[in-house]
Amino acid sequence: MLLDDIINDIYPLPIGSLKKLQDIVTEVIYPKGYLLLEADKIERSLYFIKKGIARAYSNLKDTEITFWFGTEGETIISMRSYIEDKKGYENIELLEDCTLYEMNTNDLKQLFESDIHITNWGRKLAEKELIKTEERMINREFRTASDRYHELMLEQPQLLKRVQLGYIASYLGITQVSLSRIRAERR
Repeated sequence: MLLDDIINDIYPLPIGSLKKLQDIVTEVIYPKGYLLLEADKIERSLYFIKKGIARAYSNLKDTEITFWFGTEGETIISMRSYIEDKKGYENIELLEDCTLYEMNTNDLKQLFESDIHITNWGRKLAEKELIKTEERMINREFRTASDRYHELMLEQPQLLKRVQLGYIASYLGITQVSLSRIRAERR
């Protein structure tokens, strides 16, 4: 996915502001299995996925709980580090070889000081990420695993082909046995 499309999908920018953002972005490539963000660390970069897939997870006792998948065009960010400059909660692991657009958050915050369009873009970025988080929380709390699986099939069918079933089961908050049963019922 092209950087301009990702940026303007968040909030359309005038050409001059778009150029300023492009100037602080670096394209990076990391292999499958790479831990891009780590819990309990202050993260100084945010990323946009050009190509590939990632997952966010937290450790609970000796178990990894997957709570997010990101694919092409999506943002990878530790909101706590971005907003409060504090250690994040999540680990972000790349599930495929990934090409990412990396943006240093300190460089971005400097642009906020000089360009109101970029400031508004940053606000819209945070708002959109907040809404995604709220939707995930509401889905997890108030919808059945079967309903969440059906929604995943409709909204992100590529995940079922690109992600291990164990991660999908964790994301849905169920065991792999329960996931197999739900999949069999849906056929």
